[in-house]
Amino acid sequence: MTYETLLYDLRDDVATITLNRPDRMNALSPRLLDELTLALARAGAEGARALVLTGSGKAFCSGADLIGDGDGVSMPDDLGALLEAHYFPAVRAIADLDIPVIAAINGPAVGAGLSFALAADITIMARSAYLMLAFANIGLVPDAGATWLVAKSAGRAKALEMALLGERVEAQQAVDLGLVTRVVDDEALTGEVQAIATRLAKGPSIALGFIRKQVAAALNQTLDEVLETEKVNQTAAGRTADFREAVAAFAQKRKPEFKGR
Repeated sequence: MTYETLLYDLRDDVATITLNRPDRMNALSPRLLDELTLALARAGAEGARALVLTGSGKAFCSGADLIGDGDGVSMPDDLGALLEAHYFPAVRAIADLDIPVIAAINGPAVGAGLSFALAADITIMARSAYLMLAFANIGLVPDAGATWLVAKSAGRAKALEMALLGERVEAQQAVDLGLVTRVVDDEALTGEVQAIATRLAKGPSIALGFIRKQVAAALNQTLDEVLETEKVNQTAAGRTADFREAVAAFAQKRKPEFKGR
């Protein structure tokens, strides 16, 4: 399958999806969002065991494309319908994946671009990059899950500051706030991300898939609900070939070789 707005690559069990509108700082159009949803499903269908999401050029993603390819504002009157038709499927496609997702934040992640960056499980940010909840600057409210993602990561006070003031959050501040996982020098970003993606792709894929969803669920569950979720997932994980391999490797004092089964 060919794409107009993104690049897709699968090698060594790692799928890489690159938002590819560099002349528009990878701004989100309905076509890009629809292609992203399809590419995410493709990665799972083709047996990827880890996924990297990044942007081409100097930006990760500048948020919604407000002007489109022509003159004037291209946004519809009903922005809620736009979100439901194009943004929600892409956000949910990331959440529904059964493999770990790594965001390589190579440049600014603004507006809904921030949402897609923070939706990943592990977020690696280039030192020159920044985050921005810029919605209030254009008379809108955070969307694509940004409210939940930022508030759950950095807390109510910081979420309100970011959303109300629409100011840049530099890379080091982002990691200090718990918004992203790591900050690395720009030239080290690709190597760091690939090393993590390769490690995850060689891991016990079924258990890793349970872990990502288990943590997401725990953010809104009671202790008793968490215990029940853990029980269900542990029962399933305990029946995998990877767990049996891990037990055998432990007994034989060797490193396990996981197959994702």
